[in-house]
Amino acid sequence: MKEAYKSTLEPSIDWLSNLNVYAVNRLPAHSDHLYYQTITEANSNSAMKMRHSLNGNWKFNYAINPQSRVEDFYRNDFDVSSWGDITVPGHIQLQGYGKAQYVNTMYPWDGHNDILPPDIPEDHNPVGSYVKSFYLPTNMDKKPVYISFQGVESAFYVWLNGEFIGYSEDSFTPAEFELTPYLHDGENKLAVEVYQRSTGSWLEDQDFWRFSGIFREVYLYTVPKIHVNDLNVRAQLDATYKVGSLDVDLSFLSEVPDGTKVVANLTDKSGDLVVSQTTEPDQLKGKITVEVDTPYLWSAEDPYLYKLYIQIFDKDDHLVEVIPQKIGFRRFEMIDKIMCINGKRIVFKGVNRHEFNCYSGRTITREDMLWDVKTLKRNNMNAVRTSHYPNQTYWYELCDEYGLYVIDEMNLETHGSWQKMGAVEPSWNIPGNKKEWENIVIDRAISMYERDKNHPSIIIWSCGNESYAGEVILNVSNYFRSVDPSRLVHYEGVFYDRDYNATSDMESRMYAKPADIERYLNDNPEKPYISCEYMHAMGNSLGGMYKYTDLENKFPMYQGGFIWDYIDQSLIKKDRYGDEYLAYGGDFGDRPTDYGFCANGIVHANRELSPKMQEVKFLYQNVKLIPDQTGVTIINNHLFTNVLAYDLEYILYVEGKELYRNKVSADVEPQSKERIAFYWPDDLQLDSGEYCIHTLLKLKEHNLWAEAGYEVAFGQFVYDIELDTEEEVSKGNLKVVEGDVNIGVHGNDFTIMFSKQVGSLTSVNYAGEEMIAYPPAPLFWRATTDNDRGYAQSFESGCWLTASLARKCTEILFTEEDDHVDVGFTYKFSISDEIETKVIYSVYSDGSIRVKSAYQGANHLPHMPIFAVSFKVPADYHNLEWYGMGPEENYSDRAMGARLGRFKNQVADNLSKYVMPQESGNRTGIRWVSVTSETGKGLNIASTNKALECNFSPYTAFELENAQHHYELPNIHYTVVTIAGKQMGVGGDDSWGAPVHDEHLIKANEDMSFEFLISRI
Repeated sequence: MKEAYKSTLEPSIDWLSNLNVYAVNRLPAHSDHLYYQTITEANSNSAMKMRHSLNGNWKFNYAINPQSRVEDFYRNDFDVSSWGDITVPGHIQLQGYGKAQYVNTMYPWDGHNDILPPDIPEDHNPVGSYVKSFYLPTNMDKKPVYISFQGVESAFYVWLNGEFIGYSEDSFTPAEFELTPYLHDGENKLAVEVYQRSTGSWLEDQDFWRFSGIFREVYLYTVPKIHVNDLNVRAQLDATYKVGSLDVDLSFLSEVPDGTKVVANLTDKSGDLVVSQTTEPDQLKGKITVEVDTPYLWSAEDPYLYKLYIQIFDKDDHLVEVIPQKIGFRRFEMIDKIMCINGKRIVFKGVNRHEFNCYSGRTITREDMLWDVKTLKRNNMNAVRTSHYPNQTYWYELCDEYGLYVIDEMNLETHGSWQKMGAVEPSWNIPGNKKEWENIVIDRAISMYERDKNHPSIIIWSCGNESYAGEVILNVSNYFRSVDPSRLVHYEGVFYDRDYNATSDMESRMYAKPADIERYLNDNPEKPYISCEYMHAMGNSLGGMYKYTDLENKFPMYQGGFIWDYIDQSLIKKDRYGDEYLAYGGDFGDRPTDYGFCANGIVHANRELSPKMQEVKFLYQNVKLIPDQTGVTIINNHLFTNVLAYDLEYILYVEGKELYRNKVSADVEPQSKERIAFYWPDDLQLDSGEYCIHTLLKLKEHNLWAEAGYEVAFGQFVYDIELDTEEEVSKGNLKVVEGDVNIGVHGNDFTIMFSKQVGSLTSVNYAGEEMIAYPPAPLFWRATTDNDRGYAQSFESGCWLTASLARKCTEILFTEEDDHVDVGFTYKFSISDEIETKVIYSVYSDGSIRVKSAYQGANHLPHMPIFAVSFKVPADYHNLEWYGMGPEENYSDRAMGARLGRFKNQVADNLSKYVMPQESGNRTGIRWVSVTSETGKGLNIASTNKALECNFSPYTAFELENAQHHYELPNIHYTVVTIAGKQMGVGGDDSWGAPVHDEHLIKANEDMSFEFLISRI
């Protein structure tokens, strides 16, 4: 491979668009290992003393393009005291300069500049000029000094004390330069010129916010007099997985003096010595080779890490350097066309993860990363794809320690060069087969590999994302194979050009439907299958995920997938009143933009869990619990973990009330199943009612990511017990008054009123409290979800929006029976003469109202979003309790993770925090729900024959439909009650055209009906 370009020439702005210049004087990439001067320091987990942070406040000047920049700001005599300030690390666009821009596939200059690669825009190429003054720390005096930029977007030049130091591209891997010859005693002036656009920008067309600047940390570092510059650790296993070999190659920064000694001590998790070796390096190289019998193996389930202490002694036997390197013994390989970890078939329960924080963009903290890794583990995820660039080093350290399988993806995406408006058009695709692009692309692969190679969590290298296919990417894949046969190589883009099938070791596709995946797996495939992106979790989504996880047990060569994606890329912005809200593309005046397409996460941008996580956690369970009345079948899908690590708890409920609870231990080996019998006390009295058994697995002991008692798996069983009982008959007298306009039904302390003019129930007055703020009406429309928009539901099914707003009451039914009064209304709709809906209210002497809604279907109409009755009650009634599925919102195609129980919340809680207001807060399986005021008065709504779907929201579907942001919603005046016989699923195969699966749609040609009972509390 061609080495980085080295030059002592004066820096040139022409480098920005020169394919052959991407690294000037940049040091070769190397491993990210830590090093210390003493064992005590190495064990302290403290910051390296041989590093000095330059994070913090820098002087700063912003220019919209190179022509307007301050050219000689790096000179020692240039005074920057009047300049503004900026924080490093951080994005320029989030600190008051320029503006953030979000685009997905198109290049950010599309429509502004008519250019082709490698040319870059000249009129708009923001330039950030940074200056930092520093004094060299005393511990670096008279020593070699280097500077490390961990991430700069997208190209930058560096000067020290007026002297040019170097240039680099590639936003997401470190760039390091030597400063030693240019340092001064006293104050030193560091100057950095950052360009948003460069040749590298053509290779960084990821689906994310377009920023620029020094967005990762910057630090100076020095090295001991004998220094291991690069460490290559290979902790391998033989074919029996019983014998481990540890091979470590050491590359020294300079030729080692005679008499230098290397002592390597491998210790276990407890700190006990396992094996030791002493060697003497040879000039620039050193090697450590030891065998370990029956090593404890690393996996995501049990991420066991040894620690290797590499100690460098000089000829006088003085300790010069200590490298504490964590080691994980594991073997990842293909066996009979199946990917295996330590000999066992792996199933990726994965997610794609951007580095993101709603306040600081891709500048994220260690605390952010720690929260993320714990969240993934707590919700049963075992794998992460670093979409679509190498992450900060600390992330890989966390994945090593907490246990996550990592697909490490290099910084390459050229989506806009081959896909336009959804069509594949690769006429000027890069890199393709263009040899002139090969060096700059492979440089990115080298930088990622060399830094990350020692992390056991990384099991697959990825050649980038959505860059079509061709020889260049094939050569990247072959590079990875040549330097690292211990890992596999991934690339999805060969799907578009099978001439380059050898690029990827596995079949990897994006957003293939379950039926498409089955076809592949039934066709004698040559490679195992993973969904590198699936379940596009945009807004209220993730419906039908079970169809993918069901494939795991059906096809051994289906090996899981990675949800798109982990966290919403939404940025905090303030409205005109100074209140913060989460903003999306276009909210910053950015054009072109792809608007809300940046919000695809199972975690909200403020790091609150989305309701969608409930489904993810359940479907990604490693242990399946299948209870019945007498016991539970436990299917342990762990590869290496016995269920003895957990407590098994089982709870018996009747009508949502707990009757009995017990906790036992279960001994179920990995990859096996056992049945555990329940013990029920002899004195347990079981009356008529609906019973539910909850079974839960909970951690026995505290671990890194959760406390003891944390629930990791769940299963339930619902059954009825029917005993002979006499049904209580409602007694009392009803007084009926039929007026010219109204029908009044009066009883003991209640009045129910119907209006012939309005054509509906208009009053439910219990004990002087009016409950109806706006009359009930048939509802066929839900607030459009992101997936609905992608499917063009407003176009396909918009007639149901019209039907929900415009109807005509054509008939009124009024009959008096012995024990009740029936008042019914028949509605017709302009969308079709054939359809009609009847809503019949039956008022009983206790004041309860049975409501039946019946729909007469018709052919040639599109699917119906919802079949419901909706009305408003005063906003004072905002406390909810329900017996049904919960606790989080759920839908017909996203209810696997919900459980039957009694739950409480408030109406406002049901407006989920999706960035764009849309349908949210639904609950399926509702037996009853109560809505009450602070005084405890209110309504109870109960199913009569079949469980309902219910939504209690502060807003109507139409108010949500008309708002693009939450701050646009009106003040809360009502509680909107929506009782549905059925609502269509939310879908989630993708968000740009995939329909909801057929069994979760509502067919308009079918007759439907549902009933519910309203009563007072």
